[in-house]
Amino acid sequence: MRRVCLFLAALIGLSACSETENIIRYEGPQVTKIEVFKEQRQMRLLHADQVLKEYEIELGFLSSGHKQFEGDGRTPEGRYSINRRNPKSNFHFSLGISYPNARDMSYAVARGKDPGGDIFIHGQPRSRLRRVEDWTEGCIALTNEEIREVYSMVPNGTLIDIFP
Repeated sequence: MRRVCLFLAALIGLSACSETENIIRYEGPQVTKIEVFKEQRQMRLLHADQVLKEYEIELGFLSSGHKQFEGDGRTPEGRYSINRRNPKSNFHFSLGISYPNARDMSYAVARGKDPGGDIFIHGQPRSRLRRVEDWTEGCIALTNEEIREVYSMVPNGTLIDIFP
């Protein structure tokens, strides 16, 4: 019985160290839109027309051009929304981007290809020791500290405009 109690206490202690414990609380103005400027490697969080925060970003390893197919290494361009969140991502925290949209799907399908998916704003991979520029497979990457902040500020449904 004593071993069972010690085991349960250890499990409870480990669960207290989970990523969800690291979610910070944001009480500022609501983020109503995200703007990403690929060429400048910048992302802005806005409330109406007011810039709340700006971040330097890393992109897909082929950063120019719009994502068209799975595995092309490009970050999408266009209007999407934040449609899901993962506090236990392999990339620290992550916010899902609603790529592909109907236009993206029809373009890829008409060419007999898969448009891909699983495009996120996320932090650094758990196994990564150093950062290099434009290393993702189409996602938008921040530092782990920055994604914690963005994760707390951006609700699902927020529009995201990704510019060339």
